[in-house]
Amino acid sequence: MNQLFSAEGIRSLRISWALLVLSIVAAVGIAIGSHWYVDKEKRESASSQKRLQEASARVEGAKRERESLQDSADTFRTLVDRGLLQPERRLDLVEMVNTLRSRHQLFELDYEIGAQRPLQLVGGRVFPAVDVLASRVKLRMRALHEGDVLGFIDDLAQTRQGFYPLDRCVIRRIESANKDAVQAHVEAECAFEWITLKEKNANRPS
Repeated sequence: MNQLFSAEGIRSLRISWALLVLSIVAAVGIAIGSHWYVDKEKRESASSQKRLQEASARVEGAKRERESLQDSADTFRTLVDRGLLQPERRLDLVEMVNTLRSRHQLFELDYEIGAQRPLQLVGGRVFPAVDVLASRVKLRMRALHEGDVLGFIDDLAQTRQGFYPLDRCVIRRIESANKDAVQAHVEAECAFEWITLKEKNANRPS
């Protein structure tokens, strides 16, 4: 019977077996380490992506806030230019209405200015810095034709001395026996809201 491995041969293979085992252990270690490194890179990449998204969101939020503040500043300047932040000056309104009456050649003009009151906004909205106030302005006028009435209303709405949104206006024709006579042929009853803003801290001691 032939002996395949002698004691001396087995001893000489010990080093090779040891190297083989070490190679296997090293390969397993490298595989585990590579898997851990890939997972670590994925986690760090996801974390970096999340931080990038959060930073981008903050930048976009800052841009929107800046634009909102700019819009608010523009709106505020527009309101100041329109006289909404000034107190009611009823004599100025009377003078302006009489000027518009002459410009549009109204035959008659009667007006009534109601008491100033807080304006109820849609949805109960309020503003932290200002109170919105309104006075009801009722106008009764007679004119040669509808164009004079409409011109008066348009000029009042476009004036830079305040804000007067039209609430309602009823225009009727006046029957006359002599249609060719220079007299009023239409009459109108209109109602406006004279809107002003008042700073909440205007009357507070500084």
